[in-house]
Amino acid sequence: MVVANRGGPFMRDLIVVLALLCASACARVKPHQRQDLARRSMDPAGDAGERKLDGHVEEYREGSMGGTGAGGGGCGCN
Repeated sequence: MVVANRGGPFMRDLIVVLALLCASACARVKPHQRQDLARRSMDPAGDAGERKLDGHVEEYREGSMGGTGAGGGGCGCN
């Protein structure tokens, strides 16, 4: 019986490297490190006030109001 060679040693090495990369993404967090990871600044979504301020800054930087349903743009036209 003949078994087809499907990639050879290169494919095997590639799978091993990918498995090691996936396994290296896991990390244990010590209890004294959790206080740093639980800060508000570490939350990717942010809080409502911060999102509102970011939207306000972006509207003035871009010179327009976007997606809020209000007419007009940064030029003062309606």
